Amino acid sequence: MRSRFLLVTLGVLALGGCGVPNDRDPRPIEPSVTIGSYEGPMAAASPGAFVERLFLVRDNQLVPVDRRVEAVPPPRRHLEDLVTGPTPQERGAGLDSALAGTSYITGVRLVNGTAVVGLAVDNPIRNDETLAYGQIVCTLAARADIVAVQFAQAGRTMEVPRGDGALTSEPLTEADYESLIAG
Repeated sequence: MRSRFLLVTLGVLALGGCGVPNDRDPRPIEPSVTIGSYEGPMAAASPGAFVERLFLVRDNQLVPVDRRVEAVPPPRRHLEDLVTGPTPQERGAGLDSALAGTSYITGVRLVNGTAVVGLAVDNPIRNDETLAYGQIVCTLAARADIVAVQFAQAGRTMEVPRGDGALTSEPLTEADYESLIAG
């Protein structure tokens, strides 16, 4: 019994001297390396407290791109940023947009978590329209306040292509374009 007590006491004393100081008050620990920091070109070009996720295009695939912004933009502003297209740095990385320069998005409204995107009647038919709709759906569906996206033209629900090319007027999510998202 005495030998056990002696072993336990020695073990406690050995652990007590393992190099961790015994302070009276808590103190901050100063790490020598910051984990998760990013020092690339986007860090300097786009400071901000929030992330705005956009889906751009490279090699006929949708590519998620995170931009730092000062505040979470409303859905309409988020779409405007998408239509504006890639920044010079993003273009340098080979990113493009099937929406750049278009003006057929007339607005967006939220209905029970579904973003209803209005399209102009003179919506031009494009050979990359599946990517264009995929960019809109995936960008809006990446938001915490949107669960699905639907399209309307002149107040009527509109059929648009899913990632597999099938037309639907049902609400769409990122999963409908999963085959087009770069892995």
